[in-house]
Amino acid sequence: MAGQVEARLKEKGIELPEVAAPQGAYVPYIVTGNHVYLAGQLPMLNGEVQVKGKLGRDVAFEDGQRAAYICGLNLIAQLKQACGGDLDRVTRVVKLTGYVNATPDYEAQPKVINAVSHLMADVFADAGTHARAAVGAGSLPLNVAVEVDGIFEIV
Repeated sequence: MAGQVEARLKEKGIELPEVAAPQGAYVPYIVTGNHVYLAGQLPMLNGEVQVKGKLGRDVAFEDGQRAAYICGLNLIAQLKQACGGDLDRVTRVVKLTGYVNATPDYEAQPKVINAVSHLMADVFADAGTHARAAVGAGSLPLNVAVEVDGIFEIV
């Protein structure tokens, strides 16, 4: 029988992507005690970057939000793997950090990262509320528009 989180995903029509292989010399997650630390996730689906470029120059705001949402899907997919396939083990989304590849004068980083924050609330309900940072970056790996990492509490 599917758990509550899986049922919520199905109800909302959210399909998780396959987890991506690390793009460098790191592991995708670390479980220590009752916390999962997830490495930064990029806006990739099926091994392909979905949104490249810099907000404030060549990436529209809506595309930045789409990139953040895809990063969120990848976070949840990695988290599911870290939890042995059982997302009901997640008791809290503790903190997200969103990095937005942006021009120096760009100011909408928080609004871009709202897309992933809303996804966490949709998927994990009250446990999806979290602390967060949304920062501008001069560049990101593979010229992606957004990268997001996170810390989660599990049982």
